[in-house]
Amino acid sequence: MSIFINKDSKVIVQGITGSEGAKHTQRMLAAGTNIVGGVNARKAGQVVSHEGRDIKVYGTVAEAMAETGADVSIAFVPPAFTKDAAVEAIEAGIGLLVVITEGVPVQDSAEFYNLSLKKLGADGKPVTRIIGPNCPGIITPGESLVGITPANITGKGGVGLVSKSGTLTYQMMYELRDLGFSTAIGIGGDPVIGTTHIDALEAFENDPETKAIVMIGEIGGDAEERAAAYIKEHVTKPVVGYVAGFTAPEGKTMGHAGAIVSGSSGTAQAKKEALEAAGVKVGKTPSEAARLLREVYPA
Repeated sequence: MSIFINKDSKVIVQGITGSEGAKHTQRMLAAGTNIVGGVNARKAGQVVSHEGRDIKVYGTVAEAMAETGADVSIAFVPPAFTKDAAVEAIEAGIGLLVVITEGVPVQDSAEFYNLSLKKLGADGKPVTRIIGPNCPGIITPGESLVGITPANITGKGGVGLVSKSGTLTYQMMYELRDLGFSTAIGIGGDPVIGTTHIDALEAFENDPETKAIVMIGEIGGDAEERAAAYIKEHVTKPVVGYVAGFTAPEGKTMGHAGAIVSGSSGTAQAKKEALEAAGVKVGKTPSEAARLLREVYPA
């Protein structure tokens, strides 16, 4: 089991002919991802070859879905064109859209995220789940990689990981590589993102093969505090946390666009206290968080 992607996911790459799209298409294929097509309106009909596979380039997401049955798209598109790419995927009804791009204007993210909330399925939920923008994507080790996470860090196991930070995602996967992961998801640190900590926590709680959860947050906003309240009410599995930014100066944006502290709101200490009040053990470093996870990991 896993959350959001598995070996049966059929993936298309928006921007497959660009330098980043081409590079990571090759890496995703090497990780076992079932990439069934690419999208570039100006190069429709071309065929690109990676890892011994010939992959057709389509003019639109809708065309690619109709011909391949794709249910996942990953966008390697420059910031100025990301909103158009996301809107196209949402309008086509893709099930999962992973937006890797950094530097997407917050207004653009808000517009395509709100569009997804209006496109609902029979269950009343958005047809398209968005991960990102400004994120490393998602990996179910040994099955599928939709993103830029190195696939050789770890194998399959019982740890679920949700993280705002890309590099800290990789570090935590390395720290716990002997336990392995059901799914690791980087949700991004921008002020407006599609999938939240709470969305991932809910999915991990419902996944029978996820035995324990690691949640990585960072200064800025109140996402971690809201996640703490959710954990207290709804999560029965062991959860360990790490919050980046204990030494960050007040009022200064650090790294991600969403990582800004105003007064006591959004500080690492405030987030740590909220999580601990919900029964979550919080490490001051990634290594300490990994050690705490080992202490609570079910035998």
